[in-house]
Amino acid sequence: MENTAPIKPTETELEILQILWQHGPSTVRFVNEEQNKAKETGYTTTLKLLQIMHEKNLVSRDEESRSHVYQAAVTEEETQQHLLGRFLDTTFRGSAMKLVMQALGNHRTTPDELNQIRHLLKKLEDDSSNAD
Repeated sequence: MENTAPIKPTETELEILQILWQHGPSTVRFVNEEQNKAKETGYTTTLKLLQIMHEKNLVSRDEESRSHVYQAAVTEEETQQHLLGRFLDTTFRGSAMKLVMQALGNHRTTPDELNQIRHLLKKLEDDSSNAD
């Protein structure tokens, strides 16, 4: 699923990608039904969005069956990395520390989440020490 074009999904396209990442290859009808759980969306709107996403190489389309089946052509991880990188650069001038401080300062962080963050920091420190 490698894609060299920049990943720039709109908010609605990202919602569709999340449906496809969670459920795998899906028909337009299924994607539309999932969208309608959050907000009313017409079938033709979902179809048009999937066609546009296909043109943007965000999804691939299997035309073998009567109903076209779409699947994500980009991984969730690479999309998150790209969007977070853009967000970090444009909002926090590239400072990961500012991002983390803002996230931890403005949201309730559970003790379990803090413990996971400590383990991640320890792993990053260990990896950095081993690289030297």
